[in-house]
Amino acid sequence: MNKTVKKLDNNVVKALTVVCENAKQDIVGFEWLTHSANYANFPRSLVITCVLDTSESLDLMLTSEQDKALRKQIQRQLLKAGILLKDVRRHVFFDTEQACLLEHNGDWKRRLALN
Repeated sequence: MNKTVKKLDNNVVKALTVVCENAKQDIVGFEWLTHSANYANFPRSLVITCVLDTSESLDLMLTSEQDKALRKQIQRQLLKAGILLKDVRRHVFFDTEQACLLEHNGDWKRRLALN
């Protein structure tokens, strides 16, 4: 990772850390988030996965439309870092610890590699 890419990734991490800390307080069952990107095709390749504890928590978040607010917050924080996402829905995805445990024996590295 060259210096420019490292700085860009650090800016993404800082922006998403703010979002993560807020989401842990605001969204029932929210646990963590992660990102991946091919920096040769950035920001188009940016993928953000938000993880909740159970499918029930995910359903509650979706029915209360907190997913929309979370996507807006992600977009806003990334924009503050100078990163423009044209359509945040193409970049932000939701998953659960419960589904990972059932489908991949809790192996997040393998599960996220499929995205």
